[in-house]
Amino acid sequence: MATLYVSPHPDDFRSLLSLIAAEFCPSSRPRVITEDPPASLNARSRPALVLAAAGDGDSVLSGASAVAWYLAFQGKRAGLDSKQQSQVWQWLSFADNELTPVSCAVVFPLMMGVDIKLQQSSRAELMRVLKVLDQALAPRTYLVGESLTLADMAVATSVLLPFKYALEPSDRKAVTNVTRWFTTCINQPQFLKVLGEIALCEKVGPVTPSPSAAGKATNAGAAVDSNSSTINGPPKTEAQLKKEAKKREKLEKFQQKKEIEAKKKTQLPAEKKAKPEKKELGVITYNIPTNPGEKKDVISALPDSYSPQYVEAAWYPWWEKQGFFKPEYGRKSISEPNPCGIFMMCIPPPNVTGSLHLGHALTNAIQDCLTRWHRMRGETTLWNPGCDHAGIATQVVVEKKLKRERGLSRHDLGRDNFIQEVWKWKNEKGDRIYHQLKKLGSSLDWDRACFTMDQKLSYAVQEAFIRMHDEGVIYRSKRLVNWSCTLNSAISDIEVDKKELSGRTLLPVPGYKEKVEFGVLVSFAYKVDGSDEEVIVATTRIETMLGDTAVAVHPADPRYQHLKGKMVLHPFCERKMPIVFDDFVDMNFGTGAVKITPAHDHNDYEVGERHNLAFINILDENGLLINVPPPFLGMKRFEARTAVLQALKDRGQFKEIKDNPMVVPVCSRSKDIVEPLLKPQWYVNCRDMGKEAADAVREGRLKIIPDHHLKTWFNWMDNIRDWCISRQLWWGHRIPAYFVTVNDPAVKPGEDMDGHYWVSGRSEEEAKDKAAKRFNVSVDKISLRQDEDVLDTWFSSGIFPFSIFGWPNETQDLNVFYPGTLLETGHDILFFWVARMVMMGLKLTGKLPFKEVYLHAVVRDAHGRKMSKSLGNVIDPLDVITGISLEGLHAQLMDSNLDPVEVEKAKQGQKSDYPNGIPECGTDALRFALCAYTSQGRDINLDVNRILGYRHFCNKLWNAVKFAMKTLGENFVPSEMAQLSGEESVSDRWILSRLSAAVALCEAGFKAYDFPGITTSIYNFWLYELCDVYLESVKPVFIKADEDSAAQRQAEVCRQTLYTCLDVGLRLLSPIMPFVTEELYQRLPRRKPQTDPPSICVTSYPDTAEFCWNSEEVDRDMEFSMTVVKTIRSLRADYNLTKTRADCYLQCIDAATVSLVQKYNLQIQTLSYSQAVIPLTANQPVPEGCAVAIASDRCTVNLMLKGLIDVEKEVTKLMTKKGDLEKQMEKLREKMAKSDYKEKVPAKVQEQDAEKLRQSQTELEKVKEAIENFKKMM
Repeated sequence: MATLYVSPHPDDFRSLLSLIAAEFCPSSRPRVITEDPPASLNARSRPALVLAAAGDGDSVLSGASAVAWYLAFQGKRAGLDSKQQSQVWQWLSFADNELTPVSCAVVFPLMMGVDIKLQQSSRAELMRVLKVLDQALAPRTYLVGESLTLADMAVATSVLLPFKYALEPSDRKAVTNVTRWFTTCINQPQFLKVLGEIALCEKVGPVTPSPSAAGKATNAGAAVDSNSSTINGPPKTEAQLKKEAKKREKLEKFQQKKEIEAKKKTQLPAEKKAKPEKKELGVITYNIPTNPGEKKDVISALPDSYSPQYVEAAWYPWWEKQGFFKPEYGRKSISEPNPCGIFMMCIPPPNVTGSLHLGHALTNAIQDCLTRWHRMRGETTLWNPGCDHAGIATQVVVEKKLKRERGLSRHDLGRDNFIQEVWKWKNEKGDRIYHQLKKLGSSLDWDRACFTMDQKLSYAVQEAFIRMHDEGVIYRSKRLVNWSCTLNSAISDIEVDKKELSGRTLLPVPGYKEKVEFGVLVSFAYKVDGSDEEVIVATTRIETMLGDTAVAVHPADPRYQHLKGKMVLHPFCERKMPIVFDDFVDMNFGTGAVKITPAHDHNDYEVGERHNLAFINILDENGLLINVPPPFLGMKRFEARTAVLQALKDRGQFKEIKDNPMVVPVCSRSKDIVEPLLKPQWYVNCRDMGKEAADAVREGRLKIIPDHHLKTWFNWMDNIRDWCISRQLWWGHRIPAYFVTVNDPAVKPGEDMDGHYWVSGRSEEEAKDKAAKRFNVSVDKISLRQDEDVLDTWFSSGIFPFSIFGWPNETQDLNVFYPGTLLETGHDILFFWVARMVMMGLKLTGKLPFKEVYLHAVVRDAHGRKMSKSLGNVIDPLDVITGISLEGLHAQLMDSNLDPVEVEKAKQGQKSDYPNGIPECGTDALRFALCAYTSQGRDINLDVNRILGYRHFCNKLWNAVKFAMKTLGENFVPSEMAQLSGEESVSDRWILSRLSAAVALCEAGFKAYDFPGITTSIYNFWLYELCDVYLESVKPVFIKADEDSAAQRQAEVCRQTLYTCLDVGLRLLSPIMPFVTEELYQRLPRRKPQTDPPSICVTSYPDTAEFCWNSEEVDRDMEFSMTVVKTIRSLRADYNLTKTRADCYLQCIDAATVSLVQKYNLQIQTLSYSQAVIPLTANQPVPEGCAVAIASDRCTVNLMLKGLIDVEKEVTKLMTKKGDLEKQMEKLREKMAKSDYKEKVPAKVQEQDAEKLRQSQTELEKVKEAIENFKKMM
């Protein structure tokens, strides 16, 4: 075992980093010692990690970075690939070189009792570094990848002391992303184990020594000087004390120097005032009386800030009442030809049992965006809602309710009364999902809502079964099924959770007081008949040996060739079992001999079929043993496990038991261990249907997007197995099949397994007629028994795309809307639902049910874990919309069906992920975040905290539109068409170019299902182009609007441009953020008030045919201007020029650049807050006293700062830059001078290198010139 030597000081963050990293490798966690490592180890400092025997130099790692890297690598927390590992290393360097020094400079004075004022400049530097970190964390949950890595551990421990002792609430508010991330880190179990609960700083003051320090305060240097003696260690020598005193003296001098520098900066004329603290986003409610379905008041003034509760009130009932979501809206009949086309999509019907989680919210956000986009394009649009009866899930919920409230089982009530109870529950509770869908803004046609147990859909299910049964596609067979003893039913593969075990594990099983052992391999011997030999076999389910009927070995295994034709003896009965030779055996695993239990194992079943073995079923439906000898007869299956093991030991045939990694099948509904059980069931022959479904995709008639799912599709379809559709439940579609008994001695009695004795019918009368004809007897001689079972829920879901329109009856909806356009769902049900819809659509209607399938990623939590109630990470979208406290999240767990241990585990998960609960984000922000996350990968790791960022975006949008509307004025009248007048300024032309680019990106994004592309283009347009640039650049136009007629005309052109941006920008965003866009759009004046649509959701979506003003030249010129602006702003920030406007001289390389600067002079001046912008040619001298910065190889910025700056400092900075440039150029020249450069380096790279060298040469000349310029001022 490795040994980790650390400092016992509670604030030694270097040791804490190593301890946290060690927590991430539980299987190889080192022994921890809080002493100096022995001198013989040559460990230079603590922490130190000893990997092998003392004395081996290579076995000792010392220093926090080396130790933490080794431990994190062992725990797989150093990055998933080489790219991530490089990124982790960069953050380690950032922590060591940027954060640690400044953190220490801020905190150590507090620990040493130094005057707090002396650390003000260090605090400013710390906040600067934290803002860099804050920016990096803005779009991320963790620093590298989607899970916590060493990067997070290192950076978090570097800022640990400032968060504990120096960063007050106002400081933390200034770096919200860092605070969010830091809180997430320290609440991880591994951090909590090492650090305990961390109390964040409320007010800065001297740090009181931790109680763990033995009696007296230790020097703060102990926190970083890992060679210092331990707190409880031996007394320090005189030399050590002198050394520490010198250190203290140096630190004080350093602080004084920093203070002097800070004072110098404050003497600049333009004193920077502290910004007022940002107010928290408040809750504003809509209180104007509005009856449901009436239009919301849009006359009153908009609130000062965006509030989801205000914005989202009243709109949905109005949309619904106006019929905007119906395909009939705006047309006489749905059958009326529409040149724009038809868009039809049905919802993946959610289970009636529960409520939506964020995975459903993703599905519905994407589907609603697509539906709204198609509707705004003028297509006849239908998004059809529906709900699934969820056979097993619903029956379990109602059974538990009956037991809890009335102490009854379903058997106490009887089938008919129990089904009435289920309907009663459905009518009381079943509309929660519809309420959630409406809160999400889903634009479904509610008049067409369907429930899979409705009469219309039930009739379609019955018809589908009868047609397929009559054709022989549905047949009866006795095969192995997934059996839940608790539910007394077969369950589908999707309802079986695969629980992975690494070795011996005790699991709870319903019906057993004690936990049951899994994850072990038991070896025992079968005696060979007629000899002293034995064959050793192994199994993870020892009780199943009671049903063994053979032992199998590989035909090529030399160890068993002599046993051909031999038998082995069962130890507990008279059964003799053949040794069979079969290729399925892996002769390299164990002894190469395998026990065969055909009636209780899928692989063994196939071996039994091939070798015509006996199938002995040893389990009844309740999990009790049958067909076995005493004393095992009637035992519960897992009690028999122990009894069989003991009996084998007693007979001397037990060999060994050892740990064995394995997968245990667990019923997702009942948590019971699933048993393979032989049962007579109804099956669908899928071979031909599967081939047709595969061919439809191969031939391009059905398109699956993204195409990386094609491999899975073809693998399933080409190797499809027959589908078991029987379920031993009461709630569901009862199978319309009847077993026939013929009361005629001439007809022999039939058996359950004989399909000839089964008929199906729409009624008992019809079934009797069929049976009488089949057996050629009169109807009165026929007795029928209807199958008690119901159909698999996926059977009714498989015909959902056409059953909702009244199939098999010819209806108008069926003719217009079937086949549909698109099926959108999660990739995890590609086989269970999508494949079955395609197969059954082709089989029953002869048509594909849709043309395209778009499969979105599966939502996981921020750590990449599957959403699970027991982890506490299943989040109700309504809680994200309205917000919820941590206590509220805990309270929801108490209402769930989790056991107390799982509740506690889930609470810890919630506390770790949502220490402060979930803030109110609103529907629009949630939808936008979900779409922004939807890359075409397989999983989405969704951090709820990041959704809040998009609420801030809504607030920016709100403020921008409010400001713009004030600028437009009350009497503004927009032109009837959005078009160029020819009088637009360069700012107008640029923003219209960017608007056209956004329109093109959104149009392409919707067509390609590229939702992040859509959200990014809209976000960038509103935030970085319209708000940050255009609105700022045109302020002077409106200030000077009243000067003369030309200024008035320019202002009017600007208003028209601004209106076009607002109108089009809101329409682009409307499918994703329907509520806030409707609220703001209703406040805008209309181009054609008499004929324009009443709502944004039925207004046309902007397209590239209308908005075709994108100009690469304009974009390029503005990009150059913004580079200049950013360079000027950077210089102003360097010299703390917050309000003072300075003249700016732009030295241009040629006349074309001068001309460009003159053209954009007003924009550059306005956006850079300059007094004047003066372009100079390369030959014109720059006035003395300027700060110099290079905007590009075409332009140098000279900001007049005479009297405001430290000239010597400027020269030093430029000399450093000169040195850097010269080094870069030297390296590049060396590279280009190599003999094989021209042969080995690609031509494109050679061109890039040459261009880099040219640009660097130009920059160097300008730097030299700037140095000379400053020297003249000295």
